[in-house]
Amino acid sequence: ALKEEGYEVVLVNSNPATIMTDPETADRTYIEPLTEESVTAIIEKERPDAILPNLGGQTALNLCASLHKSGVLEKYEVEMIGIQADVIERGEDRIAFKETMNRIGVPMPKSEPSHSVEEAEAIAERLGYPVVLRPAYTMGGTGGGIVYNVDDLRTVVTRGLAASLVHQVLVEESVIGWEELELEVVRDATGHKVTVCFIENIDAMGVHTGDSFCVAPMITVPEELQNRLQEIAYRIADAIGIIGGSNVQLAHNPKDGRVVVIEINPRTSRSSALASKAT
Repeated sequence: ALKEEGYEVVLVNSNPATIMTDPETADRTYIEPLTEESVTAIIEKERPDAILPNLGGQTALNLCASLHKSGVLEKYEVEMIGIQADVIERGEDRIAFKETMNRIGVPMPKSEPSHSVEEAEAIAERLGYPVVLRPAYTMGGTGGGIVYNVDDLRTVVTRGLAASLVHQVLVEESVIGWEELELEVVRDATGHKVTVCFIENIDAMGVHTGDSFCVAPMITVPEELQNRLQEIAYRIADAIGIIGGSNVQLAHNPKDGRVVVIEINPRTSRSSALASKAT
């Protein structure tokens, strides 16, 4: 699409086996490690006007966020297109995301921060077991987990507080067993939005969406609920300032009708591939 618009395209991909690296796809292709160091060297050599991270998954988002923070993009006057650095942060940073959701009135699973085992026990008592423990500022959920009783909680919170840079563990209500529902939403720079696909996970919350059986479009979800999910997803896309494709994951409790947002991926994701095949 970029070539059709008259742009020269330089592609960086660490995987030589993908169709994306076929010579006719881009004007120049680099099969290099996807690290800040190697991409900086390519930018230095090619001097591109812009960089587009949206189609590279989580790796591309993380890389471009790093290149922005370290000043590489500014130094070589490279514009980030498709998504802005502050959008990546609002979508990826859990605390920034929660603040944004609170501001626009979109419900999330109930949670409170704790700084001691005693505090965590009191919060878990209020929320009811099981609870999810998420240490602040750790990578990939290190030190956290799901606990079903106070003994497990004491063990995991102690570990989590030690792992956290700010000695904080978020105690969050568990939504295991709720329905997991996803929307693929595309938004342009002027705020126009379209839902590419509604996806229903056959597996309940608790199975990672990448390992879950899914159907698209939704089969057993009433139209009224689908409209509600879309309205929430659109509000999130506007508030975060998504430009391009995004994946919004929500949980629905069939018992009381509660809907909460789990996360948003401000990029094309594994679910986008499913959506494109299904549509």
